[in-house]
Amino acid sequence: MKTIDELLAEGVAGKRVFVRADLNVPLDGTTITDDGRIRAVQPTIAKLAEAGARVIVASHLGRPAGAPDPAFSLAPAAARLGELLGADVAFATDTVGTSAQETVAGLADGQVAVIENLRFNAGETSKDDAERGAFADRLAQLADVYVGDGFGAVHRKHASVYDLPARLPHAAGHLIATEVGVLKKLTDEVKSPYVVVLGGAKVSDKLAVIDQLLGKADRILIGGGMAYTFLKAQGHEVGISLLQEDQIPTVTEYMQRAEKNGIELVLPVDILASGEFPDLKTKAPADFITVDADKIPSDKEGLDIGPKTRELFASKIADAETVFWNGPLGVFEHPDYAGGTKAVAQALLDSPGYTVVGGGDSAAAVRILGFDENAFGHISTGGGASLEYLEGKTLPGLAALED
Repeated sequence: MKTIDELLAEGVAGKRVFVRADLNVPLDGTTITDDGRIRAVQPTIAKLAEAGARVIVASHLGRPAGAPDPAFSLAPAAARLGELLGADVAFATDTVGTSAQETVAGLADGQVAVIENLRFNAGETSKDDAERGAFADRLAQLADVYVGDGFGAVHRKHASVYDLPARLPHAAGHLIATEVGVLKKLTDEVKSPYVVVLGGAKVSDKLAVIDQLLGKADRILIGGGMAYTFLKAQGHEVGISLLQEDQIPTVTEYMQRAEKNGIELVLPVDILASGEFPDLKTKAPADFITVDADKIPSDKEGLDIGPKTRELFASKIADAETVFWNGPLGVFEHPDYAGGTKAVAQALLDSPGYTVVGGGDSAAAVRILGFDENAFGHISTGGGASLEYLEGKTLPGLAALED
């Protein structure tokens, strides 16, 4: 895989360089609530601009239905990128149309432009190779060189991720190179004890990675909404908590395999439970009780791990040489249910080992809860991409960057 450093050494002055970034940031209206992904790709864009390239930045945002939708415009992301770069960033109001063509044509050496949300064109996500390829052909006309640096999208077989690199000389940006290096430390170069903390809502989203980790991890700590399927599989009442009953047979088999292989699979021992979901807008005080994990009332829902579980999880992380964490441990957006996620984040900071926060909601939680990002070994920009890499899957966007 060619690196951006090799590309820069060859010279990019005057060349139109298409950077596939991941600017898929959370928005409240037009206000960005977490700019982590923009900051993550900024170094690649800045280096290219400093070297005299004419930089065209492209990304998706959200899930528009293959047509323009103002709610998913990249305009706020383009404005924030300009602030981070300390320079004006031009913005094209379409992807490959007149605005994009004129905006790119107007770039001088060292200038940067962002084109509108790639998913406003149905060809970006099409499962039809010809339709995807036709869109990639039009994107290729905008540029001379391709740099892949949208790690959060490399697990997608999309036009700008998979098809476009085949049409242009290509290289991997700093972010992708960093992410791949980190993931190798979690797969091929693991230092033990290796502890994995998994949270989030759906156990089905994490089954494949658990399957792989049962042969690599020393301990797997399970929290968040996905924990209730494990607790149910043990025969416990989980009330109205999140539950995927169809996954109970698989979860049961995984627990049996973990025991057979000598892997600690650690579940919550106590829970914060309530009869109603908290108001995440007003953050009004929640009405909850703390109960043992095997005594959740039938009319209540588990919304965070309890204090005993926080201590238990912290103790299981304390001596780790490698820690990977993906998924919040509760409804961290509400202060009354943020304690579990805070406790795990703090345990990672206290750990002497190499710590990786696996993107998505976990990365957002770290920032929202006020932790110093630089204190962790690495905070990934791609939750889904990280998980699929750990599952052993071939990621289309990485395969496309191989020479």
